[in-house]
Amino acid sequence: AGFGSALLGLPRSDRDERRLREHALDVLDDLGIARHADAAPGTLPFAVRQRVALARALAARPRLLLLDEPAGGLGADDIAELAELVRQLPKRDADPCAVLLVEHHMDLVMAVCDELVVLDFGRVIAAGTPDEIRDDTTVADAYLGALVEETS
Repeated sequence: AGFGSALLGLPRSDRDERRLREHALDVLDDLGIARHADAAPGTLPFAVRQRVALARALAARPRLLLLDEPAGGLGADDIAELAELVRQLPKRDADPCAVLLVEHHMDLVMAVCDELVVLDFGRVIAAGTPDEIRDDTTVADAYLGALVEETS
């Protein structure tokens, strides 16, 4: 509507504000947290705050969403719910987007990613599908440690 319309509270500004609020509420509803729309974020449980952060990002209608360790601090049930949400993001009819995920929770990574790039100290050590990465010995050695044979 522009700065002047918003400053003066003109009808166009009000329409834009209503439209943006409806969109924000739709995103909250899509993420299952619409009932928390009027709560202060600091009063919400951590898992809900994580969803609020995701909703805030999605409200901007990104074409590429960058998620940096979104599962940090979440329990197993919350991670499973997050996996389902992330899996659905590229398929959203209204605002589909690609997702770039940086994450250490391998259960989440394997559940939501179509393609993976694995880094070890900033160096690419593997790239491929989850099945390819799961069976990659270089990845296993880097993240689980190499098997050391015992000598007597």
